[in-house]
Amino acid sequence: MTQRSTPQQIPVVVLAGFLGSGKTTLLNHLLHRSGGSRIGAIVNDFGSIEIDAMAVAGALGDSTVSLGNGCLCCAVDASELDVYLERLARPSARIDVIVIEASGLAEPGELVRMILASEHPGIVYGGLVEVVDAAEFEETRARHPEIDRHLALADLVVVNKLDRRSDPDRVLGLVRSLTDRAAVVPATYGRLDPELLFECRPSEERVGQLSFDDLHRQDGNAGRDGHIDHVDHLHSAYDSLSFVSEVPLDPRRLMPFLDSRPEGLCRIKGYVDFGPHDPANRYSVHAVGRFLRFYPEPWGPAEERRTQLVLIGSGIDSAALAKELEACENDAPHADERGMWGVLRYVQDPEEQTGEEAVDGSDETVEAVERG
Repeated sequence: MTQRSTPQQIPVVVLAGFLGSGKTTLLNHLLHRSGGSRIGAIVNDFGSIEIDAMAVAGALGDSTVSLGNGCLCCAVDASELDVYLERLARPSARIDVIVIEASGLAEPGELVRMILASEHPGIVYGGLVEVVDAAEFEETRARHPEIDRHLALADLVVVNKLDRRSDPDRVLGLVRSLTDRAAVVPATYGRLDPELLFECRPSEERVGQLSFDDLHRQDGNAGRDGHIDHVDHLHSAYDSLSFVSEVPLDPRRLMPFLDSRPEGLCRIKGYVDFGPHDPANRYSVHAVGRFLRFYPEPWGPAEERRTQLVLIGSGIDSAALAKELEACENDAPHADERGMWGVLRYVQDPEEQTGEEAVDGSDETVEAVERG
């Protein structure tokens, strides 16, 4: 969102957005379309299995820092963030810009405050990018009116998955009405021009509005001692279930589980091993709201074959969900030749999918899950 103010300072951009909005897709797009710029990424997952970090692994090597099992905004002492920024800001890394991909339940204002409060001489705040899921925007806003506050803080708003709306102009107009002079950019598959991040400098007025003192005054949860109470943060109302299985899952058992997932279960992400049903591939799975996609990915030569899933929701029965997933395990050596049909309904045509599209996808070639 800004260029370096001095040759020694690296801009730090916060990439935020609610669960399933497409932040990881956007980050992967930036990594593959950086035009020679070197991007350092701090990936902040909600859950003990760092699925988002796995999704960007390999793109940056040692330039990726993963903060799992919790929300970065809960590291009240800004010096804790400095530890990770120090790793990316060292001259030998030759980083041009640092992107913090916030957990889908993070408070953007907290992350911005931490960067502005940082005493690290090698970094400078580079702006807040808020990613919006156009397909689920009204429902998300109704459940979480605090999203309006997040949009008001943003410097750039990416309205993602716009291809899934029959009324794109209306949702764009609604989002613009909730921002404070931020640029609002339509997108599909998280395709954002990196130039928007590296050259779209926030105005002096905008920087003033996002100063540490202003943000501190805006937060009504700060106690007299300056400590931030996180009880009212988005993630305090959510639970996460991390499921790992060394036994392959049976697709005929898993699909009924996915089709009947409870209302409070709003996000599923991870990787599924279907064993003999497809020994060559693991299946990346992403579900948000009624939306479901599978993406086959070749197993690595030395990769450990297992299922790793993170389920995030409000008021969910984690123990019951874990038992349902365990009931999907099947170590039979042979596969039902029609067993994968249910899964393949939600796999996009490979000819219409590129690498950086492997999180969102389009409804044109695959049916979305409808609960009702």
